[in-house]
Amino acid sequence: MTMPDVFWMFILVMLLQPVLRQKMLESARNKLFRRMEQRRGSRVIALVHRQEVLNLLGFPLFRYIDMQDSESILKAIRMTAPDVPIDLILHTPGGLSLATEQIVHALRRHPGKVTVFIPHYAMSGGALIAFAADEIVMTQNAVVGSVDPQIGGFPAASILKTLDAKPFDEIDDKTLIWADAARKSIQQMRQTLVEILSPRMEEAQAVKMAELLTSGTWTVDYPISAEELQEMGFVVSTQMPVDVMWIMNLYPQPSFGRPSVDFIPAPYHLPDIQKGRK
Repeated sequence: MTMPDVFWMFILVMLLQPVLRQKMLESARNKLFRRMEQRRGSRVIALVHRQEVLNLLGFPLFRYIDMQDSESILKAIRMTAPDVPIDLILHTPGGLSLATEQIVHALRRHPGKVTVFIPHYAMSGGALIAFAADEIVMTQNAVVGSVDPQIGGFPAASILKTLDAKPFDEIDDKTLIWADAARKSIQQMRQTLVEILSPRMEEAQAVKMAELLTSGTWTVDYPISAEELQEMGFVVSTQMPVDVMWIMNLYPQPSFGRPSVDFIPAPYHLPDIQKGRK
């Protein structure tokens, strides 16, 4: 083998490495999916949005809930018998409203129990999906966010408040159009929330929760803990199956250069650390 042959072989291996690595990750995920499904007697679906290096050049892709996600989840639900429970692993900053609501309504229509597992966070549209579940399982430090709609990148509730802050004649047409869209968007979101919460709590409480979550009480990135959700009347557990955490390990964040966080990746117990001092 000549030097040019070695060089081109090296280039080929470097180009194929991301693809091979992705295939190995997918195979490992499928094995863990199958193990969790057998243990829980359920269909496991993962909606995980991280930055993953998928292409040959190694650029990270930023992911949000989109129509492709809703199409895939709806297909998985259609392929699941009505009496089979669904376990949805959720890790997302949110995304497209239409796609999110399609997922929500599909989960609501599934007769079997729907459990949403939140290892780290489910914000905005992700929170709405979680609220549609029969049970939410979170780690102790996991959070969800509010579901107040955004119009043009601004909170809908805040846009409506600008109408009270200025005389009508000083408000430009664009703001008035946004305010009209904001009012409709909030009304639609509240209606959706009441529909998904009413089967799980009193109707009056469902209406109260819908108003709280859409009225701009918090900023869009406000972290709502498991304890707060329990106080609101949601069925929330903090007993996270270890299989979920193992699955999350197979959705790695791409790192370029020195990582921001370093630690020895092994479980620590106090006796082991004390033994190491001797």
